[in-house]
Amino acid sequence: MSDTPAVEHISVEATERQRRVWDRRARGYDRGMGLMERLFLGDSRARVCSHAEGEVLEVAVGTGRNLPFFPGGVRLTGVELSREMLTIARSRATRLGCRADLRQGDAQALPFPDASFDTVVCTLSLCSIPDDRRAVAEMKRVLRPGGQLLLLDHVPSTVRVWRVVQWLIEQITLRLEGEHMLRRPLEHVQAEGFGIEHAERSKAGVIEQIVARKPL
Repeated sequence: MSDTPAVEHISVEATERQRRVWDRRARGYDRGMGLMERLFLGDSRARVCSHAEGEVLEVAVGTGRNLPFFPGGVRLTGVELSREMLTIARSRATRLGCRADLRQGDAQALPFPDASFDTVVCTLSLCSIPDDRRAVAEMKRVLRPGGQLLLLDHVPSTVRVWRVVQWLIEQITLRLEGEHMLRRPLEHVQAEGFGIEHAERSKAGVIEQIVARKPL
């Protein structure tokens, strides 16, 4: 397997569009996300990040909202498509006294050799990455054999009426921000051959946490 990602099929146009979206949203992101976390997430970030160990990569680190929740002793690297989001994440890391290598990068073509990390974390981001299947494949590529994948995202509700609401919202968010409401990352994780150690849904099935492991 190559030490560099295959990039020939990545939509440059779609990826650049998402970079512009997140650059534009960066300044108000924490305010809006704070409300969502109170309503839907609770302690989900902390629970997911608590499993991280060893050399850790956070994909789509955003404004660094997960930084306070990683266990002491991990060696953290983060990638983020948006330069504006990354600037906020670096400021947050400084305030927290968190030592992390935060750099600009694309989840669909991670700038790391194969088998570089013990843990890969991605929260609330696969919904807006243009090629979410490729992003999961890249996470697998950079994980060491036996390494763990930790995901948190919103997914289609287990309640029909809420799925209809999500579909209606998606008609707007896809046009404005390229954000999907009805993706299911678990399907890609299983298709990539990960072993599922834990999968848990909450809030009418809208929020899903996954702990998976790359085969030895």
